[in-house]
Amino acid sequence: MTETLVAVSPPSPEKNEDQEPGLLEQQDTGGEAFGVIPEAGADRGLTAAEMAVIQQMVRQAKDAGVALTGPDGLLKALTKTVIETALDEELSEHLGYDKHAPEGRNRGNSRNGTRTKTVLTDNCGPVEVTVPRDRDGTFEPQLVKKRQRRLSDLEWVHRAENLAISGPSGTGKTHLVEALAHKVIDEGMRVSWFTLESLTAAIGRAAVDGTISKVLVRITRAELIVVDDIGMLPSGQAAAEAFYRFVDATYERRSLAVTSNIHPSGYDTIMPKTLATAAVDRLLHHAHVIITEGTSLRLAEATTGRGVIPLT
Repeated sequence: MTETLVAVSPPSPEKNEDQEPGLLEQQDTGGEAFGVIPEAGADRGLTAAEMAVIQQMVRQAKDAGVALTGPDGLLKALTKTVIETALDEELSEHLGYDKHAPEGRNRGNSRNGTRTKTVLTDNCGPVEVTVPRDRDGTFEPQLVKKRQRRLSDLEWVHRAENLAISGPSGTGKTHLVEALAHKVIDEGMRVSWFTLESLTAAIGRAAVDGTISKVLVRITRAELIVVDDIGMLPSGQAAAEAFYRFVDATYERRSLAVTSNIHPSGYDTIMPKTLATAAVDRLLHHAHVIITEGTSLRLAEATTGRGVIPLT
């Protein structure tokens, strides 16, 4: 799941290509992180005309000393061209007329420059493309969708969003969070890790000497805080209060990742309903929810004899 973050340029003011020369549209200044080009479907055969064009381009590239692959290679340039052409066609379909078409003059919605975005491709890595924009902001590209993200980009951590993973025991919930936590640390950020029981104990000790606020401040210095295996043991009033205090302290300030064999909507079955409802409301407001499925990996290894090294 390791990926490379690629810098993205913010949009710059450009001429509205559907209006008279000299008229400029107001541009926003928001950039976008990279997206991911969806997997292609089944390969189709190229026509003779397409093959001839490709052969001609390859020969010309070789004659000019241009590499076929690599950062400045022909393959990357072709990929960029194909993506940008497809995006332009998507916008034409959205607007109802082609680029520079006369019927686009003085219509309600129109082209409004471009923004720069870097996409990840399977064959040639990151490719910087220009994505066309419309004046009304209603264009939603399908090839390179807006705000596409992957968990391993860690942008969700920078935005103080949460992660809620639920599923049967042994389906990799803790392993996934451990991998993300290691990546957070590799990026120079901090991680705090608890089970619900250890969190309850920490808050309980702080309650005795009146230092709950100080303890929460210390814990939430970390950019990512993990509460692992919620629901594995019965949770009473003390656990519910500790969990609520913790979720409230991190709300919109820090990223909280929780794992459980119970979906967050069912936390009121393991802790008092009022506190569970308030905690889950804050937890899920800015959360990515992942549900794991399948049989236990540990049990599968055990039943096939792969859980131990055979004795001799």
